[in-house]
Amino acid sequence: MITYTNKEKIAATDLAQLFEAAGIHRPIKDLPRLKLMLDNADIIWTAWDAGKLVGIARALTDFSYACYLSDLAVAKKYQKQGIGKNLVERVHTQIGPDVALLLLASPAAQGYYPKLKFENIENAFLKKGVHLHKFLG
Repeated sequence: MITYTNKEKIAATDLAQLFEAAGIHRPIKDLPRLKLMLDNADIIWTAWDAGKLVGIARALTDFSYACYLSDLAVAKKYQKQGIGKNLVERVHTQIGPDVALLLLASPAAQGYYPKLKFENIENAFLKKGVHLHKFLG
């Protein structure tokens, strides 16, 4: 049975293993950077199966106007079970109905987010960081 929490602290190594198991591109060998990603997130929801981390939603927000969903990852073995949807719903509930939830989707996930009622917008801009180029193309 999958359990969800926003109280469980996770280590950078756990996050790296999850990103690898989910097949999403993140700096998994840069553990200090992953630790900063965890430490500086405003919202972290995790999904667990018998004590094993199987999903995460990590977000940055002002809790008033906008929230950036910086990571949504579910281990491939656990995908298509509603875990990602559940994590997004928990983030959305926490930020409230008046806060916009936005994200950058990988090419492989372009068809997933409309199923969760995300709108594809064309008025966004991105200035990639030096190390982000290898992850976003």
